[in-house]
Amino acid sequence: PKGLFAAVVGEVPFVDVLNTMMDTSLPLTPPEWPEWGNPIESKEAFEYIKSYAPYEQVEAKDYPHLLATAGLTDPRVTYWEPAKWVAKVRQLRTNKDYLSLLKTDMGAGH
Repeated sequence: PKGLFAAVVGEVPFVDVLNTMMDTSLPLTPPEWPEWGNPIESKEAFEYIKSYAPYEQVEAKDYPHLLATAGLTDPRVTYWEPAKWVAKVRQLRTNKDYLSLLKTDMGAGH
């Protein structure tokens, strides 16, 4: 394989940082604003989080094989974060013969 890594495993990866930090219905989001910044009220915090958030960085290019895991009842990293990330990588990766896999544990939390 080309590149530094042949495969990547994201174990319950916190990859949709920007959307999570903007979702006030998630119980852990507002208490995190002092540390992360509030992207709802601060354009600076929004742009900063967007600059490093993994979901926002996915673009059309080659990626190594990818396996991401999720827990259906995880309150910290919601199951849809790795699901969205894998779907976006799968859609945009240019090396379509490489795998983009998601394994969701239907009985697990964080």
